[in-house]
Amino acid sequence: MSQAFAHEEVVVRRGRRSGLPLIVAVHSRALGPAVGGCRMRRYDTWRDGLTDALRLSEAMTYKAAVAGLDFGGGKSVIALDRDTELTPELREAALEDLGELVASFDGSYRTGPDVGTGPQDMVVLRRFSPYAYCAPEEHGGTGDSGGPTATGVLAALRAGARHVFGDASCTGRTVVVSGYGSVGSRVAAGLAAEGAHVVVSDVDRSRKDAALASGHGWVEPGRALSAPADILVPAAVGGVFDEASVPRLTAPLVVGPANNQLAEEPIADVLAERGIVWVPDYVAGAGGIAYTLGRESDGYSHEAALDRVEGIGDTVTHILDLARTTGVTPLRAARQIAEHRLALAASRAQPA
Repeated sequence: MSQAFAHEEVVVRRGRRSGLPLIVAVHSRALGPAVGGCRMRRYDTWRDGLTDALRLSEAMTYKAAVAGLDFGGGKSVIALDRDTELTPELREAALEDLGELVASFDGSYRTGPDVGTGPQDMVVLRRFSPYAYCAPEEHGGTGDSGGPTATGVLAALRAGARHVFGDASCTGRTVVVSGYGSVGSRVAAGLAAEGAHVVVSDVDRSRKDAALASGHGWVEPGRALSAPADILVPAAVGGVFDEASVPRLTAPLVVGPANNQLAEEPIADVLAERGIVWVPDYVAGAGGIAYTLGRESDGYSHEAALDRVEGIGDTVTHILDLARTTGVTPLRAARQIAEHRLALAASRAQPA
């Protein structure tokens, strides 16, 4: 994403209960209400949390636009400093503070779980606003979005495989899944069921036994990017692709849900120069938001919402075909599609 932020609205507030910095960044409402998860994590300073919110809210604008959703991009952050003791009491106070802030947007910013928060935390937010998605089903939400996110990744992966290998099937292909958490483990299981040889990696070594018990191979995290593979699935932290790591890649296709995989935008060109097809992370990882908004905002049935998620495959095909025919990177092609939708929305909003 660009470094010149042009956000519609940014609110920074100290929580009156918790005393913690709260940030809500709304990048765009051109297509509809801004959506973006609530991140609770530690930063060196609260300004680093602000930078995170600005960057991630912009990414959400493009994620929603490319996916064809009538929503804009936002993000909220509860910024903890390095030595804050996050007691259960402080956590609840911070969430209540954020719930109050989200309610003040009256539906023009809507949130859900992100790094450091989960479905149960949305129950606290929903005391103040109905616009906190993915609460457990018994509280009126759709729960963990990891399943739909994985479904979207698999749809994106098949479309990428058809583009690169001429066949959407992953049978017999070696796939390295870097990150064996909620989404990565589901992607690995889906690939294995299709007959792929799946090798997984995670910095949390306690997950190794579960991976091996599921029949997957294992590679140490430091060797995951360079392990021989047909397809690489980044499903952990962002910033993994830079000038040093890209030359180590062996997979001609990279598709995964990890956010902000590129250390900086020009790395997309470096990947293309090496003949590696990289599906933009915000395209591959859009299944969770597509499903959740379909169910909780648009009133879709479970089946209809999953159909929308499967449509990510068509989106990836469109992006990769456009990139090939126009000679741009998939990142540039995705941005062109998003910017076209945003420009149309802006033109319709202009007074006659």
